Amino acid sequence: MKYGMTTELEEFRTEVRDFVTRHAPDIAPKAGVRSAENAAELALLKEWTRALFAAGYVGGSWPREFGGNGDSHRLEQDIIVGEEISRRRAPAPIQGAGNLVAHAIIDHGTDEQKNKYLKGIRTGEVMFCQLFSEPGAGSDLASLRTRATRDDGGFRITGQKVWTTNGQWADYGYLLARTDPDVPKHKGISAFLIDMRSPGVDVRPLREMTGTADFNEVFLDDVAVGADALIGQAGAGWMIANSSLAHERSGVANNAVRLRRNVAALIELAGTVHRHGRPAIEDAVVVDRIGELSASVEALSALVYAGLTRVSRNDSRVIDAPMSKLMFSELGVEIASFALELCAESGVVVAGDGCVDHGRWQDEFLYARAYTIAGGSSEIMRNIIAERGLGLPR
Repeated sequence: MKYGMTTELEEFRTEVRDFVTRHAPDIAPKAGVRSAENAAELALLKEWTRALFAAGYVGGSWPREFGGNGDSHRLEQDIIVGEEISRRRAPAPIQGAGNLVAHAIIDHGTDEQKNKYLKGIRTGEVMFCQLFSEPGAGSDLASLRTRATRDDGGFRITGQKVWTTNGQWADYGYLLARTDPDVPKHKGISAFLIDMRSPGVDVRPLREMTGTADFNEVFLDDVAVGADALIGQAGAGWMIANSSLAHERSGVANNAVRLRRNVAALIELAGTVHRHGRPAIEDAVVVDRIGELSASVEALSALVYAGLTRVSRNDSRVIDAPMSKLMFSELGVEIASFALELCAESGVVVAGDGCVDHGRWQDEFLYARAYTIAGGSSEIMRNIIAERGLGLPR
């Protein structure tokens, strides 16, 4: 058993696996973090989110007064839920930004904010998007230029955000904006809750090379918000954002499951396609490459669980997450690229008409590059590992 997975936790895994099998929505699997393609799909995802919260499989770390399990909740349970959703190729619940903002509100929000938003997040009725990244302020988020100026007891917000997943569907946004340009950049940022239907909010979907529009640009043109939109104190946005992101630890374990699942699909693919007139799985070069990729995935899994063990002992290292993120991102590209090599000429046709599983590998390949940028680019991860882990000069 990995990472303290006791008999009790393995029984919990069996329970979760059964729940996911019975209740996961009938939506075609896609690579990566994706938005609903239409209103009907959105309704299914909202119901799925509500069901996971109601069963206690999501939001278990929340305080009991807001529907969670409080101190009795264990990080291992979050890991198991994420792994089983990934293993089933079921969609993630629409609670990425919702879970982030929920922890920001629980830890730093007012009673009014808690009463207004938390119940709706759990029932799937209130949907949030994350308004952090900007053109020119992605990996260096502290350089953001969206500004919020005080006005008539509230604020006026002007700027631009990008890579906003679910922006076209969200009811509210969890936004970072600069409220004080005259202090060090990390100290002049504040966190806000904004209504995405407010005058001056313009959401423009970005069509990606996958053919879908999962991300959006969001333009904020003199958007008026009340003082009650501020989370915590003005200037505390950087601290609030980082504290809410600290709750998102379990996702790294899901990544190893996702890649292990892709290696299994790669083996199936190699038994289906032909190379030099015989099944590719009979080619020693193919077998060696699959073995190499499989071993790398198991090494990633060991790295992830070692990092999570350190988290449980409160002695985690600053390089644990960057190492796991970098390895996951690069391995994802390698696996999808090799799959398309095995597909040969059919690997270049459009998804839906391609090599095995209705274009799965084309979708995996096109999305894999996104992971080398999203959540911290591979270049930034390498810099963090080099400077903070190995002590190399900047």
